[in-house]
Amino acid sequence: MASAFEYAPAPESRSVVDIAPSYGLFIDGEFTEAADGKVFKTVSPSSEEVLSEVAQAGTADVDRAVKAARKAFEKWSALPGSERAKYLFRIARIIQERSRELAVLETLDNGKPIKETRDADLPLVAAHFFYYAGWADKLDHAGYGANPRPLGVAGQVIPWNFPLLMLAWKIAPALATGNTVVLKPAETTPLSALFFADICRQAGLPKGVVNILTGYGDAGEALVTHPDVNKVAFTGSTAVGKAIARSVAGTDKKVTLELGGKGANIVFDDAPIDQAVEGIVTGIFFNQGQVCCAGSRLLVQESVQDEVLDALKRRLSTLRLGDPLDKNTDIGAINSAEQLARITALVETGEAEGAERWSAPCELPSSGYWFAPTLFTNVTQAHTVARDEIFGPVLSVLSFRTPDEAVAKANNSQYGLSAGIWTEKGSRILAVANKLRAGVVWANTFNKFDPTSPFGGYKESGFGREGGRHGLEAYLDV
Repeated sequence: MASAFEYAPAPESRSVVDIAPSYGLFIDGEFTEAADGKVFKTVSPSSEEVLSEVAQAGTADVDRAVKAARKAFEKWSALPGSERAKYLFRIARIIQERSRELAVLETLDNGKPIKETRDADLPLVAAHFFYYAGWADKLDHAGYGANPRPLGVAGQVIPWNFPLLMLAWKIAPALATGNTVVLKPAETTPLSALFFADICRQAGLPKGVVNILTGYGDAGEALVTHPDVNKVAFTGSTAVGKAIARSVAGTDKKVTLELGGKGANIVFDDAPIDQAVEGIVTGIFFNQGQVCCAGSRLLVQESVQDEVLDALKRRLSTLRLGDPLDKNTDIGAINSAEQLARITALVETGEAEGAERWSAPCELPSSGYWFAPTLFTNVTQAHTVARDEIFGPVLSVLSFRTPDEAVAKANNSQYGLSAGIWTEKGSRILAVANKLRAGVVWANTFNKFDPTSPFGGYKESGFGREGGRHGLEAYLDV
C-alpha cells in the first residue's frame, strides 16, 4: 500500500518445502488411497496455483480410521503418562526443527503472511505440544480427582484459518490424556495436517494413535456421528456447530465446540492512542481478519473517536498487502473464492444499509483472492456488519459515552468469544472485564495466546475450553 518509502522484496524461499504431487489419507500409520479412489485439489489462495492432489475420505475411510484408533487406544491409554510425554516432547522438537518448512507450507496453502506463520503459528504449535507433554504424567494433580481416565477415540474437525495451530490445540491434550485421534482438516488447507502425519511417523508414534482424513463436510459428518467415537471436538462456524450439537444430542459423546465470534474492542478516552491503534490493527487485520476471536467491533469513547479514527486510517494506509511469502507483507490473501464472495456480499450489505465504508488505498494482485483492509463508520447496532461475523479484514466502528453503555453494546451480540479493553485505569479494566460476557478478555493488547491459558466462548460462540489445565477436562472421564 501507499508508503513514505519502499521495501525491497524479501521473499521466503519455496524450496525449503517439498510438496508431493499427491497425498493419501493417513490411517493406522500409513498413507493410503480413499476407498472409492476420489481425490480433490488444494489451491494456493494467493496465486490460484494447484499445490497438490489429495485423497477425499468417505464413510468407509472414516470407519477404517476409527477402527484403527480404537485398536491403538488399548495400548496407548495403558502407557504410563511419562511414556506418552516422551512422544509429545519428541513431536514438539521435530516441529521446531521443521518450523521453517511448515511455515512456508502453511503460507502457501492458507494465504496468510509468512511472518505470521513463522513468528506466531509455529512457535505456538510447538508450545502446545511441550505444555501438554508436561501434563501427561500429572493428570492426578489436574484437579479432576484421582486417576482420571481417557475417554477413547476423539473425532476432531478443524478449520482453515489456523490449520496447524488448531491441530495442536486438539491433538496435544487428547494424546496427553491417553486418547487416540481421528482428525479431519479443512478441505482448503489439508497439507499441514498431512505433514504432521509424517512428523508422527518421524517421532515413532505408535500406529493408529493419530489418523488424518482429508475431505469435505460429509467426511466430517460421518466422523462426528460415528458410533465408536467417544469425544467430538469442533472449531468452525456456528451453523455447523449447531448441526453437530443436534447430531450428538442423546448420545454419550463428550463435545466441545469453539464457534464464531464478533468481538468488541473497547477504547476509553484515557487509552494510549498509538498503542490502542496497534491493538486494533492486530485485533481485526491479523490473518486478514479470518479469526474467530477477531476484534471486529470497535467501540470508541465519543470524545476520542475522531482522533482514534484519524490515527487508524493513517496506520492502515501503511500496511503492505501482497505476496504472503514476502517477509514485508502485512495482509495476505483471503483463504478461498467462497470466503471472498461472502466478505464482499456482507460489505455490500453494509453499504446498502447506510454505513460509511472506507478502504485502505492499495493495489490488489491480479490473481488470487484479495480484499483491502476496510472499516465502516456511522454504524448502529442494527447494521448487519455490526451483528454478523464477516470473517474478513472488515472493522465496524461504534461509539459510546459511558462505561455502562460500552458494556451494554459489547454484550449486545449473539456471540461471546472475545473482547478487548484499552484504558490506563486498572480499576476500570477489572470492573468492565467482569461485566463482559466473553470467554477471553484482553487488556491493553489483543490476540495474545498462550498454551497455559484456557480459550472458549459463551452463547453462540460455543462451549467448553481448550488450552491450559481446563483443556484436559474435555478428554477425561471425570
